[in-house]
Amino acid sequence: MNVDLERLIALQRLDTTALGAERRLADAPEREKALDARLEAARQRVAAAKERLTGNQNARRTIEKDVAVHQGRLSKFREQAMAVKTNQEYHAIQHEMAFAQAEIKTREDQILELMVQADELTADVKQADAALAGEQKAVEAERKNLAAESTELQASLVRIASERKTTVASIAPQVVAVFDQVARRRGGVAVAEARDGVCTICHVRMRPQVFNTVRRNDEIVQCEHCQRILFFVPLATADLVGGPSSTSSSGSSENNNTASSAAR
Repeated sequence: MNVDLERLIALQRLDTTALGAERRLADAPEREKALDARLEAARQRVAAAKERLTGNQNARRTIEKDVAVHQGRLSKFREQAMAVKTNQEYHAIQHEMAFAQAEIKTREDQILELMVQADELTADVKQADAALAGEQKAVEAERKNLAAESTELQASLVRIASERKTTVASIAPQVVAVFDQVARRRGGVAVAEARDGVCTICHVRMRPQVFNTVRRNDEIVQCEHCQRILFFVPLATADLVGGPSSTSSSGSSENNNTASSAAR
């Protein structure tokens, strides 16, 4: 294989890896926001559960006050019943007492229902609290992983920059200039594998004589459509070691949206 072409493939591998690292670092703030949103959602579930329990307790206290009012009326009617002098007055008081007793019974039944419901709501609060505690631990662990990953990515970018500088220095300047120009125009992907007579990134079929030249890998050949520098991986080589095509495929995959739109 042409020495410059081989080094361009290595250079593309470095650039693709660096681009992936930069994108991952750029995504970090959004990932942090997503973690914050998870915690906030868990907190809101706790708050909602507590609010339902508080509503239940308030409703119960209100009904208990009503019961106390009706019990007071019932006591008053009983005292009045001792002092009535006519059957008409007695029946009237009996009617009032019956009404008060019915109201008390209705409200006591409501209180019992609220007490049963309160047990369920209390369990909901405990469950929401436990879920929040679990989410807090999970988010804390993910934050640590995110911080460690960011540190590792930043270190890798430093290493890649150093290795890239060395690689660029070993390639003919005019070839590097072509690489950089295409990379700027094509979303950072300046090298593409040619397979079955087609550029694997822009998917445009090349002329047979051009593909035959590319197959030899002995000179710098650019795709006539997207201008990317082409290389060919013999099938046996690709099967045995993955070949440089794995780099190009990775670059194509990671930059699919950018490269495809640029190619077209």
